[in-house]
Formats: sequence, structure tokens, C-alpha cells
Amino acid sequence: MKILYEDNHVLCLVKPPNMPVNSDSSNDPDLLTAARTYIGEKYHKPGNVYIGLVHRLDRPVGGVMVFARTSKAASRLSDAIRKNQMEKEYMAILDGVPKKNQDTLTDYLVKDEKTNTSRVTDAAHGKKCVLSYEVLAVCNRKTLVKIHLETGRSHQIRVQFSSRGLPLVNDQRYHSSPAKGQIALWAYFLSFPHPTLKTPVVIQELPDFTKAPWSLFKEFADEEDKKKNQI
Repeated sequence: MKILYEDNHVLCLVKPPNMPVNSDSSNDPDLLTAARTYIGEKYHKPGNVYIGLVHRLDRPVGGVMVFARTSKAASRLSDAIRKNQMEKEYMAILDGVPKKNQDTLTDYLVKDEKTNTSRVTDAAHGKKCVLSYEVLAVCNRKTLVKIHLETGRSHQIRVQFSSRGLPLVNDQRYHSSPAKGQIALWAYFLSFPHPTLKTPVVIQELPDFTKAPWSLFKEFADEEDKKKNQI
């Protein structure tokens, strides 16, 4: 568990892929419990440690998250989400190449609670979901994209691209013929107003481009690093 930022009000960290955010029927180690253990041990807090869960990532997805360390912070972070003051950006690898290098996708999704899947429907039966994307690189008919979420529906990114014939690489749920491996979706950027200071908190962590499936675009990542070092 990599810590990116912490103070008395928030804890920002990197969620490992395939780790549930909170405990489930699998009884696998979960991030919420790990965060409580970390705070309890670091600050020698006896008894139950408060950690507020204000947003989630799908279990197979890794990337940046923020937890609240007080109930007041949890309430204010939840309010920031309702007011669209929390910005979320992702990186993904699409199986295919979109027609446009930049676009905004708008759909209406409905969730099946029994199967824990979502699908595109009409405006009368679904909830509106919006994202915008930008193509970063293309290799072997696979496309690395940067995604900005305007809404946060269940499995939104996975369903919106899959419904357009561009499923995420290794998506075992929404790809018709997925290869085995880690899903190519990573939450790399998060910003939000600090719950007490009101100043912006920005956290980011890129996927590991030395490991599959991201290694397909390692050359792109290396070039981006060179550009940063030249500035």
C-alpha cells in the first residue's frame, strides 16, 4: 500500500489491482482494513480507527484513492463529489482504435444488481453517464487513452467503450473474448478541495509501464519522461 499524501483529515494512497476496497464474501485482504491498520499502528491508536470510505474503484482496477480520517472530512468529501468538485482521470488500453482522437461519450446505463453488470439503455430507464477521452498512443491495434470522468456510474468506463466495439484489454466482464491478464484500466489522477483548508489536493500515480498490459506502451512512457526532464 503506497501512501501519496496524509494529514489529520485525509489519507491518499494507491489501491493495488485485484484488492477489494472493503471486505466482501471472498474474505480477501481489503484496502479499508489495511488503511485502518496503517493509521492505528503509525499513530499508536487503540481500539477502532475511523477511516471513511467516500468513493470506490472496481476490484480489478488499481490506482489513486482518498479516504477520510474524520467524519467531518468524510461528509465534506462526499459533498464535493455531489457537487462535481472531485476530478477523476484514468488511463486505459482499448482493444481497437477509435475513429476520433478526442471525443465525449454520453450514454444511459442501467445496473443489474443480481449479476453486478451494467449495460447501455435509453434515457427513460437508465442513469446518464458522460466521459471524455484523448488518444495518447496506438500500437498493434491497441490504443492508450486518457479518460476524464464527468459522472461515476458503476463500470461506466468499461461499458461505454465496450458498447462501441472498443472493450478494455483483458476486461473479463465486458470483452467478448478477453485474454488472460490484468485489466488495462488505472485511476492515475485525483483532485479535490481539502475538507478543512479548501485548497486543492492533487494526487497522481501512473501505471507501471514495465508490466503487462501497460508494457506495450513503455516506449510512449519513456518519451514522456524525457519531455518532463527537458523542461
